[in-house]
Amino acid sequence: MRHDPASLRPPLPAFSSERMDWNLLRTFMFVVQERGVGRAASTLCLSQPAVSQALRRLEDNLGGVLLHRRHGEFRLTPLGEEIYAVAREMYGMVARIEVAAGHAGEDVAGTLRLLLMSRVQSTAYDDFLARFHRRYPRVEFRIDVMQSAAILDTLAKGSSGLGLCLCRKPVDKLERRLFLRHRYVLVCGRHHPLFAQRSVSMAELLVQNFVCFASDQLGDTLSPLTVFRDQQGFTGHIVATSPHVEEIRRLVIAGVGLSFLPEHLIGPDVADGQLKELPLGGPVAEIDVFLTWHGGRKLSAPEQAFLSSFERFLQRVPLEVRTA
Repeated sequence: MRHDPASLRPPLPAFSSERMDWNLLRTFMFVVQERGVGRAASTLCLSQPAVSQALRRLEDNLGGVLLHRRHGEFRLTPLGEEIYAVAREMYGMVARIEVAAGHAGEDVAGTLRLLLMSRVQSTAYDDFLARFHRRYPRVEFRIDVMQSAAILDTLAKGSSGLGLCLCRKPVDKLERRLFLRHRYVLVCGRHHPLFAQRSVSMAELLVQNFVCFASDQLGDTLSPLTVFRDQQGFTGHIVATSPHVEEIRRLVIAGVGLSFLPEHLIGPDVADGQLKELPLGGPVAEIDVFLTWHGGRKLSAPEQAFLSSFERFLQRVPLEVRTA
């Protein structure tokens, strides 16, 4: 006696509206409108497997098949037709909520002070700022670029503002949320003798001179780089220091010494033949950038609006996308 494979599956749990995820309905709606998983994935800026998995989860939650996609066929089931209509209606409701929230944002006014470390690069963050400005057009920005240690010290004293900075370990009184993860790699510049070599041995690397961040010392924000250097037994000298990544880059290109630089910043220089990544089998350290603020200080209306929006941004956008 042959059994239908579907009959061998464990029974699906009863549908519960409390478990329904709006994002699954939204994904299904775009699949129907784009008439395909691949095109929907492109529109939503998601991977195709992620969209397929969302469809499976939605069907599991509902306990039925929503559409047929075999041999070029794309056809909604009766359940799919009904759920698509519901998804479109909900999408319209969410849009109206966003418009209402946008009008509410016009009531928030004042100056928002942001303390930023230098060279924060994130397309997703740029898009977040655009959305924040549209929702809160009366909020004015005051942005100060500072070293991470200075940002943490300023915030710890209870000064106004929010900070985007390195924060290797928790700081008393400060709250933090993970924003970016920077991968540091070992590089040399086009004027350095190792630049022209096809292969570089570890023995050669151990005796090279280094250009370091001023904070590259034990206990400071970039101390993982120091730990790595000490663990590997580098015996070269520190011949230059600077707190600014732009000046570190300049000295490395000039051949003054090797250095550890964030991988996401050196791509253009590697492509232009200014810098070369040296072989170590991966990044030497991963150092996190956080949104930080004083947990005991009452936030102003612009600060609270920014913090709430930023936390939603962190929940919505994966870490690897934020770092790109």
